[in-house]
Amino acid sequence: MKPPMLRLAFAFLLLGFGIPAQAADSLEARVDKVIKAAPYQNAHWGLLVVDNATGKVVYEKNADQMFCPASVTKLYSTAAAWVDLGPEHRFETNVVRRGNVDSEGVLHGDLILVASGDLSMGGRTGPNGTLLFEDNDHIYSGGNNAGTLVPCDPLAGLAELARGIHNGGIKRITGDVIIDDRLFEHAISTGSGPRQVTPIMINDNIVDVVATPGAKPGEAATIKLVPETAFISVDSRVETVDEKTKASVVVETIGPRSFLVRGRVPVGHKPICKTFHVGEPASFARALFIETLRRTGVRVMASPLGTNNLEKLPSRKDVAALVKVAGYTSPPLREFVKVVLKVSHNLHASTLPLLVAVNHGDSTLNQGLRRQGTILKDLGVDVSSVSFGGGAGGAREDLTTPRATVALLRALEKRSDWPQYSACLPILGEDGTLAKAVARDSAARGHARAKTGTYWLDNALNGKTVITSKALAGVIDTADGRQLTVAFFLNNVPVDETGIDVSEATARAGRALGSLCEVFYGAKHETAAK
Repeated sequence: MKPPMLRLAFAFLLLGFGIPAQAADSLEARVDKVIKAAPYQNAHWGLLVVDNATGKVVYEKNADQMFCPASVTKLYSTAAAWVDLGPEHRFETNVVRRGNVDSEGVLHGDLILVASGDLSMGGRTGPNGTLLFEDNDHIYSGGNNAGTLVPCDPLAGLAELARGIHNGGIKRITGDVIIDDRLFEHAISTGSGPRQVTPIMINDNIVDVVATPGAKPGEAATIKLVPETAFISVDSRVETVDEKTKASVVVETIGPRSFLVRGRVPVGHKPICKTFHVGEPASFARALFIETLRRTGVRVMASPLGTNNLEKLPSRKDVAALVKVAGYTSPPLREFVKVVLKVSHNLHASTLPLLVAVNHGDSTLNQGLRRQGTILKDLGVDVSSVSFGGGAGGAREDLTTPRATVALLRALEKRSDWPQYSACLPILGEDGTLAKAVARDSAARGHARAKTGTYWLDNALNGKTVITSKALAGVIDTADGRQLTVAFFLNNVPVDETGIDVSEATARAGRALGSLCEVFYGAKHETAAK
């Protein structure tokens, strides 16, 4: 054992050459320091790290055991859609007419928007044609005050269709406006956020409620709905309070078309975004389309407050044979995959297996998942070691292994379009769900691209929380020039401390996974396979 002064001098020598003092520790010891930390001593860990150049295992722990992957599930659903539909696939949404248009531009009949499964209908499209996202996306703003809207028109796709109809000579519609949403059988999203999976989605089937404080305490806060529509009614009482009072805004659903907003917003506080999840997506889209048509100069006799009348439609085959009057083409699928992976968009991810089903002439979620299984098997994934009940990661059936997840990623890495797919993944310490996984000055920041996952349940026995899953899978570019493919799964973490809420506990677990990224980023050709 070195004398105290010698040990101190040795530590200074290491620091003087820019070598972390922990470098003397083995790779296994540095990993253990993370996974055996106090909050995780009784948790279940699954880890696999593979060197891409050699295919050799750098580290593994429980790599063949099944874990709850949470939103790492989205790697599987996006990969299947990417391979099956192609990254350049675009959604074509057409509007057709049933009836004749006279010389004065009057359509004596119905206007039908045929939903194509477009995940945003122009609602996230930026000026350069790419889809926009925010690290704190509005779909998750129900449980926090950090939700942010993307700076674009949520009705852009409907507006383009309305302009096409007007420019094509239709000035008035005597019949109904109908949304044909029969592309696939409706399902339920397996994740938080909007729940109904339908072929028509406008603004993620959400009405955003933006509360802006007044100039002084006691004044009513300003409430803005995005998009604004007569279809939705709101009763709002949100007060401006002094800057020392904690912000609190709550949206309470009354019915499929109405809600309450109550709360307090401190003076000077940034606008708070909350959400109302629409109960009738097709009727909501119909109302917005009618209102958009009217703003464009097309007179519509039907009321936007009505219900979408699918029973009035002929067969889908007969609808497809009607005269097209306008169309909207989406950005490519790779842009939608970017949003799904960067912000972990549950509703969009839940739709992907259904779009795969439709691509093969099918229409149900189970059919889409079976197709997904075939695609994954063809990629070389051991499908006997995975189980999925949806595309987002919140189903009880969702289970996978670190080895299957690494196999999926390595199969994608061999494809010529891997750079495009990789660009869709969150970047460690920079954006998406990895934005705060490491400190801003971390050496590993910017050197990992990975999908994260978070899932927790309330423990009714003690009123606390169990983190069912915190997960991360992707690639790390190491300090010595290697690339590693990694899968980290942390399951079953009881949150026993008092004074810590679930968001803080899950963020802490996320930082633990970030610490593992830092460990392997700095690992210099070390191996500690178990």
